[in-house]
Amino acid sequence: MVRICELLFQLEDKNYRDFQMKLIPNSSINNMIGVRTPELRNLAKVMVKEVEYQSFLEELPHQYFEEYQLHAFIISEIKDYDRCISYVNCFLPYVNNWATCDQMNPKVFKKNKEKLLYEIKKWIKAKQTYTVRFGIEMLMKHYLDDEFRLEYLEMISKIRSNEYYVNMMVAWFFATALAKHYQETVLYFEKPTLDVWTHNKAIQKGIESNRLSKAQKEYLRGLKISSRV
Repeated sequence: MVRICELLFQLEDKNYRDFQMKLIPNSSINNMIGVRTPELRNLAKVMVKEVEYQSFLEELPHQYFEEYQLHAFIISEIKDYDRCISYVNCFLPYVNNWATCDQMNPKVFKKNKEKLLYEIKKWIKAKQTYTVRFGIEMLMKHYLDDEFRLEYLEMISKIRSNEYYVNMMVAWFFATALAKHYQETVLYFEKPTLDVWTHNKAIQKGIESNRLSKAQKEYLRGLKISSRV
């Protein structure tokens, strides 16, 4: 949308753009404006109250990284679950970077976990890298506390991918699970179950965490592997 792009360019910070380009894969001055995240979040909170946000969410693909970010932040503010999940499912195939994927976190998901789990099980089986990553992230954020079940570890352990951003999220998931449910999760490293790179990366992230004891970290160090068992 022309009006949205005009608003974004009014918030342009070229120094910030140059910094962001180093962090976001495949970014360039042709697809990045340079708008700081707080500005985008504030704009999303304003737009979600206006009728015209719907037409913006329906105009895909976008040209600029900031449009994708704004899109994710607007979705995160939608209060009706069914409407929100509809927009999420339309948007996910177009998500093309880790930042947009990781910063989309709909607030309404917290109150609709039974419905959400159904969607997560579809997302983690998708072909698109960031759809899978988003599914793993949502399982990590919403189902590793009181809602935890052993089947969630099993679900994620079965994911096999050649994509760095999928495997990194699997590692993050298991490192978080180690911190919250160590006894149940460590079994997946004793077997071992994950591919070698993800196995070792999850252990690394677990060791770097301040939520594991010294003894637990030392034991995990002994579980690192150098080749497939």
